[in-house]
Amino acid sequence: MDQPQQILIITGLSGAGKTRALRCFEDLGYFCVDNLIPPLLPQFIDLTLPRFGQVAVVMDTRADVFFDDVAANLRTIFEAGYPVRVIFLEAADEALVKRFSETRRRHPMLGDETSLLGSIRKERERLTSIRAEAQAIIDTTELSPRQLKDKLLSLFIQEEHMASSMQITVQSFGYKYGPPLDADLIFDVRFLPNPHYDLELRPFTGMDQPVKDFVLNHAVTKEFLVRFTDMISFLLPHYLTEGKTHLSIGVGCTGGRHRSVAIAQYLVNNLRGQDYRVVENHRDVNRHPEYYAVRPTATGPLQG
Repeated sequence: MDQPQQILIITGLSGAGKTRALRCFEDLGYFCVDNLIPPLLPQFIDLTLPRFGQVAVVMDTRADVFFDDVAANLRTIFEAGYPVRVIFLEAADEALVKRFSETRRRHPMLGDETSLLGSIRKERERLTSIRAEAQAIIDTTELSPRQLKDKLLSLFIQEEHMASSMQITVQSFGYKYGPPLDADLIFDVRFLPNPHYDLELRPFTGMDQPVKDFVLNHAVTKEFLVRFTDMISFLLPHYLTEGKTHLSIGVGCTGGRHRSVAIAQYLVNNLRGQDYRVVENHRDVNRHPEYYAVRPTATGPLQG
């Protein structure tokens, strides 16, 4: 299921969490830009929305004089009928003072004759007009980074699209070349019947129908696949609840050419049927193809 087109404008007070919010949407697959100059917004959307579908951009007072026209730029976008939503992040003065003191960063409106607290209040006043345009106003005073992410997900990711908010990589591999270092979950399928010992099947891979039929039609494989897919389907919503945006699953056999490839492809198709975004990778399927070639000799076909 495809995600609907969406443009998110993230703005608000400096120190209120705009960068964290942007990272959240970047993890979800949005095309993200920080500190876009407001006059460029219409052209930016025209260029990016048709290609990426989901776009998130931070615009704030760092743009200095360019920010004064942000309300007018937003009205242009609204009138053009684009699917735009404005998120305004704010926090109490005391919380913002503490955050700037801890990070030792300079407030964008801090001047020679302005204190940090004065700069915060000046910025709050300057943002009044754009705050009025916001569809969502989030006070981050008491929110942890995780709580902010959960809030954004609940507001902007529809429940029916939650599955597609996490990307899953399913990778087959051969244990003889070592397991993948970046896998979160690894499954060893070397207990399944091995097509390698069938000389007619050996030249093929798990992506070819004869090997798929051999691997998937055994009784032990059928029972394993029911338990395997049930467990993965059980785990994934809990990973989503914990805020995980990418999960890597490794499926291994001896050489990474037959059993693991067929099982990995089966899992990929199963997950895509549940609307998860899945990347399929077969790391070792093409290693040393000459080894698997069946070469007839005087005594019959032998392993090369």
